[in-house]
Amino acid sequence: MKNFKFIDLFAGIGGIRLGFEEIGGECVFSSEWDKYAQNMYEANFGERPKGDITKINPKTIPNHDILLGGFPCQAFSICGNQKGFSDTRGTLFFNIEEILRIKKPYAFMLENVKNLKSHDKGKTLKTILKHLENLGYSVHHAILNSLNFGVPQKRERTIIVGFQENIVFSFPKSLNIKPDLSTILEKDSDVEKKYFASDIIKEKRMQKVKKNYPIPSIWHENKSGNISALKYSCALRAGASYNYLLVNGVRRLTARELLRLQGFPDTFKIVVPYTQLKKQVGNSVSIPVIIAVAKEMENSIVNKESAKNKVVQQDLWNDELCLEI
Repeated sequence: MKNFKFIDLFAGIGGIRLGFEEIGGECVFSSEWDKYAQNMYEANFGERPKGDITKINPKTIPNHDILLGGFPCQAFSICGNQKGFSDTRGTLFFNIEEILRIKKPYAFMLENVKNLKSHDKGKTLKTILKHLENLGYSVHHAILNSLNFGVPQKRERTIIVGFQENIVFSFPKSLNIKPDLSTILEKDSDVEKKYFASDIIKEKRMQKVKKNYPIPSIWHENKSGNISALKYSCALRAGASYNYLLVNGVRRLTARELLRLQGFPDTFKIVVPYTQLKKQVGNSVSIPVIIAVAKEMENSIVNKESAKNKVVQQDLWNDELCLEI
């Protein structure tokens, strides 16, 4: 695993890249079509990702050891129309498949929404796994919750990992660290007025929230109009309204707080408007989760052990990892 090379597909602002750089990987190729995400990526990594993956010939992509990709999730998300492979964004998975077929990296890690498991009664996931296995990969998958990795955000995501050999692999277990929301929040006195909700919105929220709510907390309004005040954030969403989440019921999360909720360091540069950053962070990954997965992949590769004589739990739709604070 020394000096291993990886590629970063559907790169967004580079959350997955940061996770694998943490264990010593070198990114040799990146692809992202959104120009604002490209701007953020370039500002922080010194290189501008290539554009639309459907227009890139896989043969021109540098050789690499691990393929990484948070392929578009809108086609499978409960927040979308759930069209799956009938949706163009859903079929982008097959671009990943073609790169794997031609470049044959030793391993891969893919990330998607929790709902991938149940989409189309499980047929979508089975299709994805079958295509990956047909390429000769031993495939593992699980749902991991960011709350279990020290991040004060309940974000459940599907992680799919594959190796060219049938080696023992286990997804990371909970770190047993109770996330502390106060560590990512700025003082209200330091926050610009533009982030504060109107008196009408604040009053409306106050009327619906239960008494004795925790402080600090993030107030979440669901589609039914119910308000929950929690010690952590609900999952950040790219297309959510400005008032989807309110800190202590009074203000929106700042740009820096949004990044912190995904585990980005404070040194990460912000070079796009708030509207674009909110979208980018909602589409990103929780970096501590990716680091934990990367370390487990590294451990499996370095200490190669055949899984033939061991029981490997591949279908880990782990309710035990859905921590509630």
